[in-house]
Amino acid sequence: MIKGYYFITDSDLSKKGNLSDVKSAIEAGVTVIQYRGKLDDTDRMLKEARELKEICGGKVLFIINDRVGIALSVDAGGVHLGQGDMPYETARELLGKDKIIGVTVHDLKEAVLAEKKSADYLGVSPVFTTTTKDDAGKPCGVELIREIKKNCRIPVTAIGGITLDNAREVIEAGADAICAISAVVTKDDVKGEIEKFQKFFD
Repeated sequence: MIKGYYFITDSDLSKKGNLSDVKSAIEAGVTVIQYRGKLDDTDRMLKEARELKEICGGKVLFIINDRVGIALSVDAGGVHLGQGDMPYETARELLGKDKIIGVTVHDLKEAVLAEKKSADYLGVSPVFTTTTKDDAGKPCGVELIREIKKNCRIPVTAIGGITLDNAREVIEAGADAICAISAVVTKDDVKGEIEKFQKFFD
């Protein structure tokens, strides 16, 4: 079950680097790590993905953003797909039935379709205005989370512009998990910042 703070790496924003951030996230009790590699060099991404998976040590779910080939190469726990990434059906065929596949959705129609295709969880994005993803699109607000929770049974992870000031509102709307990248990896104490978000789920 995907619940609590959902950690996504961001090497551009990170103060201490992905390896340090992932160690801190695990220490803070996260149950999911998503590796969002921003490198064009596949060999370097593969190397970092292997290192991150080793840090996860089978204790937390390790997911690769978009790159199904890398997920297969490192035997990751699954992938997260955006609307413009590899089609769900193709990814499922390549990964097999036991891997986790999450799908980013921007409206109710996309959410219902993703669940119908048997996605394991939904990433609702962006909830608020965000600067960490150039192609994130217009913010959907917490109302979309409520709509999706009324119509879908699979877990919902909310992402985009989430801070300590608005996290409670997002969770009260029904989000099972939240991700706040810049609110965490830009800080000196990554573990401490994640723990602040985790308290909303206590």
